[in-house]
Amino acid sequence: MDRIDLFRIFVRVVECASFTRAADMLGLPRSSVSSAIQDLEGRVGTRLLHRTTRRVSPTHDGAAFYERCLRLIQDVEEAEGLFRQARQQPTGKLKVDVPGRIGRLVLAPALPDFLAAHPGIEIELGVSDRAIDLVEQGVDCALRVGSLSDSSCIARPLGDLVLINVASPRYLDTHGVPSTPADLPGHFAVRYASPSTGRVEDWEWMEDGVARTLALPGRVTVNSAEAYIACCRAGLGLIQIPAYDVRRHLAAGELVEVMPTHRAAPLPMALLYPHRRHLSPRLEVFAQWLAGLMLRELEAAA
Repeated sequence: MDRIDLFRIFVRVVECASFTRAADMLGLPRSSVSSAIQDLEGRVGTRLLHRTTRRVSPTHDGAAFYERCLRLIQDVEEAEGLFRQARQQPTGKLKVDVPGRIGRLVLAPALPDFLAAHPGIEIELGVSDRAIDLVEQGVDCALRVGSLSDSSCIARPLGDLVLINVASPRYLDTHGVPSTPADLPGHFAVRYASPSTGRVEDWEWMEDGVARTLALPGRVTVNSAEAYIACCRAGLGLIQIPAYDVRRHLAAGELVEVMPTHRAAPLPMALLYPHRRHLSPRLEVFAQWLAGLMLRELEAAA
């Protein structure tokens, strides 16, 4: 096994914090990964990893060596592809993770066009509304909506999702149509609890550039967008939802926008990918395509 292969194995072990997970991702026996690390430590003359029964972590020397290995691997891959990339289409598998509704309503219907334009790329699509560890799960990029907490990733802004206030005609016939937040007392909301934290979101609107909130009563609490919309359509209360999410329900008259001049602040969108100096060609073309796709969705929902 040459040195660059040893470096790649070491980097994967550090990022997975596990010999077993690294072996699975590399398609190698665990014994081969362990032997490679021992070989590498013998070559550099220092211990690179702390090993416990539950976790593997880099030593002080190992952390410094990890950063150097990243640069070396990237330089080698860039040199190997210097002339090949000019002649060939990007190839390989991309593991992508996106929020559930965006995956089903926006990304999946548009994927045939992307794959037709890039026949050498294969997409492994994960659909999840929960935060994941990109490195540990081997995800190349993830689309996220809202504020970001993972500072270890690179974030590529993709614009803002417009939020609108909607209710069903059945609900409005029973409770009346609110025109301003002053009309909200006496109304009900379908309450949305974050699937990650369980925190129930208050009703929000912008007023003179300041975010205002109100805890509206509700008789049902949900933790998924599908249930949120379904309960609203059933007449159980008001909701605040990205405009793209309910476009067809608005067009069909199943939902009605209310208080259009008192919307919540839009939600920022970003494409996250693990910290790397260079993106692979397949990830770069996918990121550019996704940015254009979401821009068209934002323009259509504005």
